[in-house]
Amino acid sequence: MDSGKYEVLNARLRADDRKARLLKAADQVSTGIVYFGYIGLVIYCLIKRRDSLLHVLAVPAAVYLSGSLLRKMINEARPYEVSQVRPLIDKDTKGKSFPSRHVFSSAVIALAFFYICRPLGLAMAVLALLVAALRVLTGVHWMRDVVFGLLYGGLIGFLGFFVL
Repeated sequence: MDSGKYEVLNARLRADDRKARLLKAADQVSTGIVYFGYIGLVIYCLIKRRDSLLHVLAVPAAVYLSGSLLRKMINEARPYEVSQVRPLIDKDTKGKSFPSRHVFSSAVIALAFFYICRPLGLAMAVLALLVAALRVLTGVHWMRDVVFGLLYGGLIGFLGFFVL
């Protein structure tokens, strides 16, 4: 999505206060479910699946740390820094837009769930897609940030859980 189309979409969403509030709430809830769900998964592994605990901790940590380093090295500007897009959520971070940390974290957490319980993993994958869409709709990331975030978290997560 080019900057002009993104600005038009953002302006339409901002013009409808109800939609803007709904998107903001959906962003907070979906992100919260992913992260609190992950804490629950770690606790479950600690109690019931100790053999999987190291994997469930190490693979997402590797994605988080390497993805965060990549973001810092690339230091891509966010939509609201270079266009008329005003984020729907309170955000004033400068740079570090590519790739989206929320999205690559959500993707690898979905794979952690899939590693332990496939139905929950599929549900979390849908949630990761929702997180990705919301990061664009709320004006804090470009489409390329979230697409790459899904691929990055998904690929490294797949390798870490199912290949290595």
